[in-house]
Amino acid sequence: MNRLTLTLSTLLLALFAALPARAEVKIQEVTSPGGLTAWLVEEPSLPFLSLEIRFRGGASLDLPGKRGATNLMAALIEEGAGELDARSFAEARDGLAASYRFDVYDDALSVSARFLTENRDAAVALLRSALTAPRFDQAAIDRVRGQVLSNLQSRATDPMEILGEAADRLAFGDHPYGSYQGGTVESVTALTRDDVIAAFKGAVARDRIYLGAVGDITAEELGLLLDELFAGLPETGAPIPAPVPYGLPKGGVTVIPFDTPQSIARFAHTGITRDDPDFFAAYVLNEILGGGGFNSRLMDEVREKRGLTYGISTYLVAKDLSEYVTGQVSSQNATMGEVVDVVRAEWRKIATEGITAEELSAAQTYLTGAYPLRFDGNGPIARILVGMQMDDLGIDYIATRNDKIRAITLEDINRVAARIYDPDALHFVIVGQPEGVE
Repeated sequence: MNRLTLTLSTLLLALFAALPARAEVKIQEVTSPGGLTAWLVEEPSLPFLSLEIRFRGGASLDLPGKRGATNLMAALIEEGAGELDARSFAEARDGLAASYRFDVYDDALSVSARFLTENRDAAVALLRSALTAPRFDQAAIDRVRGQVLSNLQSRATDPMEILGEAADRLAFGDHPYGSYQGGTVESVTALTRDDVIAAFKGAVARDRIYLGAVGDITAEELGLLLDELFAGLPETGAPIPAPVPYGLPKGGVTVIPFDTPQSIARFAHTGITRDDPDFFAAYVLNEILGGGGFNSRLMDEVREKRGLTYGISTYLVAKDLSEYVTGQVSSQNATMGEVVDVVRAEWRKIATEGITAEELSAAQTYLTGAYPLRFDGNGPIARILVGMQMDDLGIDYIATRNDKIRAITLEDINRVAARIYDPDALHFVIVGQPEGVE
């Protein structure tokens, strides 16, 4: 680690210690001279900037037969750009004490950048070269492809990964959501440099950018920076796929045989969209049923009372193109049948009986009290700003979010429980050799 990298690390640690754990964040909407919009939180106390960029689309843009192309492309963006090969690019980045991270999700390609104020212009210029002129040298493609293939081969024997792929395939079929975003050994092996370039052109474009910035920069400076950073970027990218209904079979169990003493299960049915008026109530309900760790109903019933698992959890999943309620649990083969019965019974109980006033109050207290802890540094705040924009939550969301949680009444939440949870539709996908399941 060089001296400048150490300097950035030291500043980051100091910043995290300096920021208060509160959700009082003053957000400005900035429009660049070129028409790009970003949300900014000025924090001039330390000379560094976090920039979060999202391009909507992500791995769902993979073309038929090209699964894994977007994932491989994202891993190659830093492997040389413009006149710099992979090694020269890394040396330039480290010499600026800058950090760039490229990640792919089902619905987005994300770019997380951090750099010192004194190096801002050079760091932005280097990032711009990566976003507008990546080299995609064949030698880099072959090297990174080998790393991806090694990961794919290890996934093939991991019960957790087998479970995820089987559940997604059952739920979404041939839609991109129905397969692992990294592709298969066969699809990744067949990818060409032209496929990587096509994936880049489809994913990185101005018509799908969301931007968040936190740190030592003014609104005027940020506007100019954005126009410089994205100059020359294509106006439009590949079309976003159509929405897909959650298609896991209603009710019953699907078993994927696997030689292991412990089975792993995922259970799910269709859920609720992020913009649904009942989403906040559903969010609190999930906390009570299975999202609240040791305080959740499922943890109490499955682990504490019966000792059937080490852990069980549930989630509301609201993707851009589909939504579902899901959970995951592992147990010994001999007891998995009992776990399925208990989960389904608790699903039925919350749907028919709802929750108590005490449970609602406890969940509201926890969720509102824990929320400010998310704002623990420039990077996390920048990511939150972008997530808010992508979910169309409004620039005042941070200030009003806890009020929305507190406003939920017992009548509201029990009405939503009856609407959302359907024990007869709950389907279990199990990897292992479970006993006592039909």
